[in-house]
This record gives sequence, structure tokens and C-alpha cells, in this order.
Amino acid sequence: MSPSSLFKRFAVMVCALALVACSVTANTPAASSSNSSAQTSSSSGATGGKLNLNTASASQFLAAIPNLPSRMTREFEEYRPYISIQQFRREIGKYVDATQVAEYEKYVYVPITINDSDAATLQQIPGLDATEAAALIAGRPYASTDAFLEKLTPAVSSDELAIAKTYLSQP
Repeated sequence: MSPSSLFKRFAVMVCALALVACSVTANTPAASSSNSSAQTSSSSGATGGKLNLNTASASQFLAAIPNLPSRMTREFEEYRPYISIQQFRREIGKYVDATQVAEYEKYVYVPITINDSDAATLQQIPGLDATEAAALIAGRPYASTDAFLEKLTPAVSSDELAIAKTYLSQP
């Protein structure tokens, strides 16, 4: 065998080993979680890091919620579409205690329908308390999302308002 053909074989083997090393690295937990985190960040956008219970994928739930058993992702998906946070609490509460449900709520939200959502679902908006949620309900029906946001604006900060806008279901 000539030196040039040995060199070519050596180069091919080095390239093959590099490809194998890259694929192994891409499948390590650290790489997978960073890839998933990037997907979660882009899909959750300005939602305060929370995932929409009606649209998030199982892999997004697993990447975003610490120590979430994969079995729970099936439960999250089974009860879709969620129309209230109370529904989420009731259904997931069949599998875990209220403390764990509250922990999950730190990472997920139910989309808000401006003229139909209950007070608890409205209170997913950061900074909104029960009295303010009741005032929003009393102001119904809202002719538009802008009318709802106008009523909401005095009750929350500008950052909280930005998050609230992402929680609203699209008509």
C-alpha cells in the first residue's frame, strides 16, 4: 500500500471517529438538556418561562419541570384541552398531592380566555390577586383583548403585563 493511500485511510478513520464522538456528545444528558432548554426557552418566549399546558410537548415538560416523571407528561397531555387551572389541579391531583400540583404550576399555565376564565385561572397572571381578578370578571364582557388589557394594566407591573399578554388565548 502506498503512503498516500495509507494517509487517505487514516484521514477517513479520523473523520469517522470525529463523527462518532460528535453523536455521542450530542446524546449526553448535558447536551440534551441544553438543547431542550433552548427549545423550551424559544417556545415559552416571554411567558415567564412557563409552558402552555395545551400546546407544550412531553419533551418540553421534561426539560422545564425538575424531577418530573415521564408518566406525568402523559397525564398532562391526557386532559387537554385545559380550560381552567382548577381543571389542571383536579385532574393532576388524582396522581400527586396538592403541594406537588402547586410545584408543577410554577412551570405551566392554562391559556386565559378574557370573557370566560375563572378567577383562579386569571390569577395565573403574576401580580394579580383575587380582588383584582374579581374586578376583571365584573368588567365582562370585553369587546377586545385590548379592552381587557386596559382594565388589567393598573393592577400589574409592565413586566407582569407583558407576561399576561402571552397567557391570553388567541381568538
